[in-house]
Amino acid sequence: MAAQNYSPMAPPPPSRPLGVAILAVLVGLFAILLILSGALVLVGGVAFSVLGHGRSLFGLPLVVFGAIFLIGGLIILAAALGLWHLRLWALVLALIFTFLEMLSYGLSGQIATVGFVFSLILFVYLLAVHRHFH
Repeated sequence: MAAQNYSPMAPPPPSRPLGVAILAVLVGLFAILLILSGALVLVGGVAFSVLGHGRSLFGLPLVVFGAIFLIGGLIILAAALGLWHLRLWALVLALIFTFLEMLSYGLSGQIATVGFVFSLILFVYLLAVHRHFH
């Protein structure tokens, strides 16, 4: 007989719903793309500044935007890892951002679009699987 990793008195470890796993992977891929883009823009801004001897109008804004993209990508990557590990804070963060996205579609009058419907389905799904998060 194989030994169990948990005692019979303890609840079994939570299973990761397939939709949450897919969402975590997609958010993680987006975060990696954002990190790479931010790093590239940041390096480009530094290159403009160095090669232009500080006279380039593009250097500083590119450095700022690259840093914002890089930091944003790191935060989104942390959220993706939180979703993967079923952390409650990541669920709350995903629900907040999904709600804000639905709100932005509603305020712009695009409530009948695919983006709004997808956001609504994602919001309801995340509420339905909330018991898996800890």
